[in-house]
Amino acid sequence: MKRAAIIVLDGVGIGEAPDAARYGDVGSDTLGNLSRAIGGMDLPNLARAGLGRIAPLEGVAADADATGAWGLLVPQSAGKDSTTGHWEIAGVQLARPFPTYPAGFPAEVVDEFARRTGRAVIGNVVGSGTEIIAAFGPEHQRTGAWILYTSADSVFQIAAHEDVIPLDELYRACATARAMLVPPHDVSRVIARPFVGEAGAYGRTKNRRDFSIEPPDETLLDALGSAGVPRAGVGKVDDLFAGRSIQSRHTANNGEGIAAISEWLAAAPSGLLFANLVDFDQAYGHRNDIPGFYGALREFDAALPSLLSHLREDDLLFITADHGNDPTTASTDHARECVPLLAQGPRVRSVALGRRQTFADLGATVADWLGVDFRGRGTSFLASLVAR
Repeated sequence: MKRAAIIVLDGVGIGEAPDAARYGDVGSDTLGNLSRAIGGMDLPNLARAGLGRIAPLEGVAADADATGAWGLLVPQSAGKDSTTGHWEIAGVQLARPFPTYPAGFPAEVVDEFARRTGRAVIGNVVGSGTEIIAAFGPEHQRTGAWILYTSADSVFQIAAHEDVIPLDELYRACATARAMLVPPHDVSRVIARPFVGEAGAYGRTKNRRDFSIEPPDETLLDALGSAGVPRAGVGKVDDLFAGRSIQSRHTANNGEGIAAISEWLAAAPSGLLFANLVDFDQAYGHRNDIPGFYGALREFDAALPSLLSHLREDDLLFITADHGNDPTTASTDHARECVPLLAQGPRVRSVALGRRQTFADLGATVADWLGVDFRGRGTSFLASLVAR
């Protein structure tokens, strides 16, 4: 009846990775730069869990009496997006990054999408979703054409007004795009971006859906599924794995995500919870919103004692991230960073787990704890973590 929970704080990196220069991310340090920008962070519960022992953070004490284990995960997969980070946690490493389109998608891709869906395409530009919708929304309402856009990430995003194109049609179009986007245009995610309102007052709705490419190899989730171990997701985790071997409770914000995590911890008899809290990245990191990012950290820190109160004798809870998204830099893109590793549970030692050379060590440890013979591309650190 063992349980494990992985909570991914989306975009909460803790210092540049060794190959950050290859990605243009020298100097990126999401938590470190944030702590300096605001003159010190007040995160007492994360400090107690060992966050200040991982790296120097202004205002976060290196607590000598940390209640759990702490360490650092170094990315090994090529790329710095959510799909890549979550897959690596689950044991899969990628040799090449997913393709990106800083000048928009090639004409042959756009034309084929229009032909298959029976609607014209407008946009095909790079930019912020809210700005793209404001710019192209009126033309979309007049013509019924899809609004296509991308970002620094490997994404094919399709926006449509819910009163112009029904959600079912938008989702079918995204599924069509997912099927046609094969190498060399095998983007990581196709994203449905529905919106409502009128010109000057458009707003995106909670009906976003992600259509991800499937992992190329066996994942931790696949191995647990084959062994009959229950798996549950919170947030966009199921989308990142193309719905394979996991179903998620989708949430609109971090507050809803934290509540869903709490409910699982309070009631689930066994198995794995894989949760993503996206606001750090989506709402604040990409918008370089320093106060907002810090506020989200404070929100999670305040909720942590309640989450930990639900842990049972045979529970492990991990807090980590999938990449960086430093709100203090000029870039609004993800950052190639290492990520924090915090472990909590009644049987967890207060111990340094060191600098782990791949995110996959976390998935290997979870499999080890849950009694499944899967290590993926990682090495279990369970023997160091838990007093047997």
